[in-house]
Amino acid sequence: MEEQNRISFHDQISSNKLKSFFLIIVVLLVLLILGFVIGQLMGPDYFTIIMIFSIVISIFYIWIGYYFSDKMALASVNAKPADEREYRNFHNIVEGLCLASGMPKPRLYVMNDNNINAFATGRDPKHAVICVTTGALEKLNKQELEGVLGHELSHIANFDIRFMTLTAVLVGMIAIVSQIFLRSLWFKGDNDNDNKGKAIFMLVGIILAILAPIVVQLVQLAISRKREYAADASSVKFIRSPTGLINALKKIKSEHLPPDKKINKAVAPLFISDPFKKNLDNLLSTHPPLEKRIEILERM
Repeated sequence: MEEQNRISFHDQISSNKLKSFFLIIVVLLVLLILGFVIGQLMGPDYFTIIMIFSIVISIFYIWIGYYFSDKMALASVNAKPADEREYRNFHNIVEGLCLASGMPKPRLYVMNDNNINAFATGRDPKHAVICVTTGALEKLNKQELEGVLGHELSHIANFDIRFMTLTAVLVGMIAIVSQIFLRSLWFKGDNDNDNKGKAIFMLVGIILAILAPIVVQLVQLAISRKREYAADASSVKFIRSPTGLINALKKIKSEHLPPDKKINKAVAPLFISDPFKKNLDNLLSTHPPLEKRIEILERM
């Protein structure tokens, strides 16, 4: 069992860096294709302007997403910096885990939510953030909180945070552009003589605008589910015991509080547990079932 759960951090880091690069390229291409289609529909007088505008906006947004994705994720849940005096236990646990693992201490944040949850974000271990809910700080004992924070530090150590946060931010851009394109069709004039060519580009644009957000959501789900198992196993390596994380997941499973409506669905895959309580074993779940995660941890 120990051999089956063995994780190569170097392989994970290399894989996540490579996937992050390809993710940026794919999102850039999708945005440029949408810009091209919109340019064709608007006519030759506007095509060059729209393409230049699309390129500049796409590159600028990807740059913003890469360097400021952590701030965007924190702002989306209205998280506040964790004051060292008020949240001394939170800081002490993270400092101890970072010393033991040789990692730099991430910035710590707290979000106001009675549910037990936490997430990590950022572009690399030197620019990482861990955010926990007030519910986690109030309901988990030191050992359980240590297990949860070890899980989040695992995401940081193997660069999951870069790939997962970039996914959340960049796919949001695709959804926004798709909606803008679909809504712009209502205001489009029909003064061009080449109606057949326009109809083809319009059809391609509509199909792309509808399918892109759906495909992107499926990619998000696939990314999140697999990484939760790996981070659970890595947390056990950090803590040297699965007990704390097991008990924390059991407490999460037993909660029956309504989900926090303020959380943006785009950042749901970042959390240790699905904040919308849809933790079921199906293709549309952002997380693997808690029962399966607990079962695997209990065999470690």
